[in-house]
Amino acid sequence: MKKLLIIESIHNDGIELLKQNKSIEFEIVDKTDEEFLKNKIKNFDAVSVRTSRLSKEILETATNLKIISRHGVGYDNIDLLETKKKNITLAITATANAQAVAEHVLFMLFNIAKRNNMYDDTVKSGKFNDRTKLPKTIELWSKNILIAGFGRIGKCLLKKCKGLEMNIYVYDPFVKEEEIKNEGGIKVDDLSSSLNLMDAISIHMPLNDKTRHLINYDMIKKMKKNCILINAARGGIINESDLNKALNENLIFGAGLDVFEKEPPSQDNPLLKNNKAFLSPHSAVFTEECLSRMGIETIQNVIDFFENKLDNSKIVKI
Repeated sequence: MKKLLIIESIHNDGIELLKQNKSIEFEIVDKTDEEFLKNKIKNFDAVSVRTSRLSKEILETATNLKIISRHGVGYDNIDLLETKKKNITLAITATANAQAVAEHVLFMLFNIAKRNNMYDDTVKSGKFNDRTKLPKTIELWSKNILIAGFGRIGKCLLKKCKGLEMNIYVYDPFVKEEEIKNEGGIKVDDLSSSLNLMDAISIHMPLNDKTRHLINYDMIKKMKKNCILINAARGGIINESDLNKALNENLIFGAGLDVFEKEPPSQDNPLLKNNKAFLSPHSAVFTEECLSRMGIETIQNVIDFFENKLDNSKIVKI
């Protein structure tokens, strides 16, 4: 019988699927410090992980480990060199979260464009008649949006933006123009030179050496003053210090961040007090439906792996 260690609880629908499988026994732990995991992981054939760090030191002790099933699509919390060295398969929940994240991007776009908090506060504080004195909102209809990164989430967002009749541009050097065109988008070959055309920009890239601080002060300076910048991908792609400076200088209309360079962000992070920043606690996938799908897919990936039928599209090529 195979042994699965579930690091951090997942949705009960995933656990129920696991209970139906008689070939895998499992244990759930919510303790995630390195020393604990180094000792705990030793005898397990599989592990599922959410945001906890699987360091080189932890993986070195995992003598039986054959698969890491990531509850999500990002894997910057996993030491890839050690994973590759030990020939451990890394799987992600590739199909579970696109809808939730794409909706969250629109939620942020609408909140910033329509100044939701300001209008809501005006009514609730008894200042209804001040409505004509408030800063004006902007429309998303017929505006230009740039989707930077055209994986499953980017494609899902494109479909939703079609409903707003937006002009949809896509930057992704790994995707052919024909594929983007077939989806209804317009391919952008150079990110920097396209920024001054965009009314909204949504980031959907992995964090790596090439994308870290890709969006810095110089890049933001090229954006329109009514541009809305959204990052629901990975913290670190946007330089937060530069973003705060740009917002204070009114270089863009506003920014929405679901992810941060440091999570949780420090209380002295100036973006936490910046009225032009709309923030959420890395929670784009925290819908009831998405968490259920992620829990099920996390477990299904483990089951499929041991039955030699894991879909290649869910395996990270390291």
